[in-house]
Amino acid sequence: MTLVELTEMIVKSLVSDPDSISVKEFPNDDEIIIEVIVKEEDINRALDYQKEHPSKKVGDILYELHIGNPNALIAAIADILGEKPMLLGSADIKINIADYLPLDIARKNKAIPFETGAGKIKVCFSNTANQRMLENMRLLFLNKGLIMERYITFDSIIDEILTSMEIASTETIDVNADISELVNSIIKNGMEKRASDIHIEPEENSIRVRYRIDGELVTAATIEKDKQAQLIGRLKAISNMHQEKQESQDGRILLYSDYNIRVSSQKNVYGEKFVLRLLKKNADVQQIFELGFPNDPELVKKCFNKKNSIVLIAAPTGEGKTTTLYSIIDFLNKPEINVTTIEDPVEIRIPGLNQIEVDARATFSDSLRTVLRQDPDIILVGEIRDRETAEIAMQAGQTGHYVLSTIHTIDSIEVITRLRKIGVSDYDIASTLATSLSQRLVRRVCPKCAVKREYTEEEKNIINGIAKKYGVEYDFTGKYTYDTVGCQYCNNSGFYGRIGIFEILNMTEDVKELVIKGESSLEIRKKAMEEGYKPLVMDGFNKILNGYTTLKELNSKLVIY
Repeated sequence: MTLVELTEMIVKSLVSDPDSISVKEFPNDDEIIIEVIVKEEDINRALDYQKEHPSKKVGDILYELHIGNPNALIAAIADILGEKPMLLGSADIKINIADYLPLDIARKNKAIPFETGAGKIKVCFSNTANQRMLENMRLLFLNKGLIMERYITFDSIIDEILTSMEIASTETIDVNADISELVNSIIKNGMEKRASDIHIEPEENSIRVRYRIDGELVTAATIEKDKQAQLIGRLKAISNMHQEKQESQDGRILLYSDYNIRVSSQKNVYGEKFVLRLLKKNADVQQIFELGFPNDPELVKKCFNKKNSIVLIAAPTGEGKTTTLYSIIDFLNKPEINVTTIEDPVEIRIPGLNQIEVDARATFSDSLRTVLRQDPDIILVGEIRDRETAEIAMQAGQTGHYVLSTIHTIDSIEVITRLRKIGVSDYDIASTLATSLSQRLVRRVCPKCAVKREYTEEEKNIINGIAKKYGVEYDFTGKYTYDTVGCQYCNNSGFYGRIGIFEILNMTEDVKELVIKGESSLEIRKKAMEEGYKPLVMDGFNKILNGYTTLKELNSKLVIY
């Protein structure tokens, strides 16, 4: 089947009058131009569907809508892509997937290994366009002594199989197990449920275990009070803490091959509370567009591909600043440049980067001074915490380096106020700060249980009431939002995963002039809005209207009504 034939088949299956369409092919140097003539009503229908499912490929849409023969469709798609087709079913899976590929990696890469033999492993993908991902997968299996053989299938097939496996494999906390097994089940269960943190909290009559999942704390278990001393002793033993001390301590658990676990203890009125931060050792760096940043490479280059400057990412703790930093570095990283990072701790190890971990002997400012003598092109500083670090970072930006860092403020404009408060001069801010980016993480609606509905009049009024302040008014005709229900897949939360909402302040000449004059953040904000600045809430509305999240979830982050 040719590309024209496939295009014709797809279009005819979607339009109201298949006989009315015309598909023609025109060679154009190294390109092929395909002209498709359809009725305006069908164009509008297609656009409406694309707005509801912005990330779905056409083949997946056809499969999910049961349009055409799925075997013929996947065969045609595979032929175009130069891949082997596979309409993967449970009967085709001849191995235990988790023995060859961790389920979280399988989910992230939309990949399912399903058969081995003769030194080969057959792997089904829903997308083979990401060459870096394919190479990483090839090397992963090669390390196991297996040569990867690629197949292509539909995205929803991959999701269905992985979801059923995740539900079946989820660990449970056995509160009656011996102390060693109890601690292990608490940690393993947290990993399975995608927890970023585990809270173990002594109360008056019991011990409460909670997981932070997608930014929210949920109770996982309640343990009998008489196990408290043993539980604390075990946690201190495996995290290399002093057994007798009841003051605050920090430690690490290194018992799990895929995770580094940072441990913090703090005495309270009922004993000692522990918080375990789960950090994957070999987590893949997400592309900036996967995080929710506008899918515009030119905008990324405009914001971040700069020299002799500093870029700051602003957000409260736990809102994904470090993840965004990594994605920017990954976007900019090239063999011909020297990238050095200073972090506390190094959360993701990236090949080709010089990564330095801050400890008690070397602060951010100490490490930054040393790094400047190592001929760096790009410097990532985990956080601007004080005047000394800020001034050195500014000096680095002024002397030919490109510096990326984070800072704790409520939005991108208040970055300027924060820098002023820690003692950075207006001149240094104006001459060196190139871009400040602010972000929040909002939960995504669960794709398995969310229920589509029309917007209420109250919701429309809230959204447009705020949007009009920034010169925007939305038309809700044909637009839908979602009610969150909850299911086994999302731990009954109604949400699965998170996506970023962003605002960007580029330091234009007019904004710089206001900074040098010492003008307030209010005046700077007014000028930025004249030049097109849009606050976090506007990107939040875009995420709502594209079906990623809900108005209620956005309000929980920004308190807009």
